[in-house]
Amino acid sequence: MRPALLTVLALVAFAANSLFCRAALGAHAIDAGSFTFVRLGSGALTLALVLRLRRAPGRAARNLASSAALFVYAIAFSVAYLRLPTGTGALVLFGFVQLTMITAALRAGERPRPAVWLAMAVAVAGLVGLTLPGLGAPDPFAAALMALAGIAWGVYSLRGRGATDPLAVTATNFAWALPLAVVAFAIAGATGARVTLRGASLAFASGAIASGLGYAIWYAALRHLTATRAAVAQLAVPVIAAAGGAVVLAETVTARLIVSGTAILGGVAFVVTRR
Repeated sequence: MRPALLTVLALVAFAANSLFCRAALGAHAIDAGSFTFVRLGSGALTLALVLRLRRAPGRAARNLASSAALFVYAIAFSVAYLRLPTGTGALVLFGFVQLTMITAALRAGERPRPAVWLAMAVAVAGLVGLTLPGLGAPDPFAAALMALAGIAWGVYSLRGRGATDPLAVTATNFAWALPLAVVAFAIAGATGARVTLRGASLAFASGAIASGLGYAIWYAALRHLTATRAAVAQLAVPVIAAAGGAVVLAETVTARLIVSGTAILGGVAFVVTRR
């Protein structure tokens, strides 16, 4: 039951990140660079405090590739949510997370059967259908940024599967991603940063709770999950995020989102659950 509980808590944290980010950036309560800085900074601070309070604090070697992937995910995620609804953003994000993890599995030597290739084609068609111009289509630039965020998060997840001390590893990743966030904050300041108390509070909640602690929980769950199970578990996040966006932020669930979401999640679910 412990791995299952860790996984559920991590998935709720992922969905909460989408809600916090969209609530802050969609209302223009804060700019994307400042949100990313506060998010990563509060996450790094929270994780450092938790490590100090732990009986065995522990240390982890720095991993600049993981830290860079974390920052790329965080900044692309923030900028994309300036223009994307919660559910659509989460759908594009985790659609590309799955594609990234499936690609990694193929490179590791998996040889899918024809039915699996067909399911992958359905998932890709769903992503294309969601982002095609027309009524209900998301902003193409924002969708491309969210796709980049999904690839970066897929890389970050794959690199975390071997973490022996998830809390220490996550704390180190956040600490080394922070200098990049400072650069983003400086650029935001030079181009007209906007920070309100509400926006900063949402960014802090996203960083300290949903990101810092949530990602440490995810790294702990990854120790008990295969890459396939980790991928399929994350398919629940867009559904949670879309439901949260509709209930908390009064966002509209469009027919295009439902149809494309069914194709994406159904196709990828079939792929990652096959042997």
